[in-house]
Amino acid sequence: MNKSGKTKNLILICSGSISAFKAATLTSLATKNNWNVQCISSEGSRHFIGDATLEGLSGNSVLSDMFEPGRALHHISLIDWAHLILIYPASANCIARLRAGLADNLTGALFLANNFRKPWWISPAMNSNMLEHPAIIKALKELEKWGCRILPSGKGHLACGTIGYGRLLEPEEVFVLMGSEEF
Repeated sequence: MNKSGKTKNLILICSGSISAFKAATLTSLATKNNWNVQCISSEGSRHFIGDATLEGLSGNSVLSDMFEPGRALHHISLIDWAHLILIYPASANCIARLRAGLADNLTGALFLANNFRKPWWISPAMNSNMLEHPAIIKALKELEKWGCRILPSGKGHLACGTIGYGRLLEPEEVFVLMGSEEF
């Protein structure tokens, strides 16, 4: 609950990254602390974490198809419902697609439907070389100018075997940030 005692609504978008498993911990933390969590899985994320896990932890079916029958305008009503939209993890592909304004999937449609009256947070997770690529640096700077909050990446052991920046911020750290904001 927020400081006023009201339950908060979170859209948690999980994009294709090896660190997608951390979305399960964040979903669990949020639901245990009175957040309503609606998970959205990208096609890529489903290679790393199953919808059944996120559904079981959130209590809501996981959304992924913007063309699902009966949900043609769901991207609009979801934005209205949410107090916070969080991409966790945000892969290089997801970040570049948002910057380009592509709306051929549910994440892109949600992003374009958002008028930034609601906070939109992006938590990058990728190899250091990808994070330091000019295209991603430019995309993150542009997204921040548009009103997104870019969460910091951690430094440490990465899935590729190297040590560097690009590590997904830990779920507990993100949850502390969520609790420090008034939504």
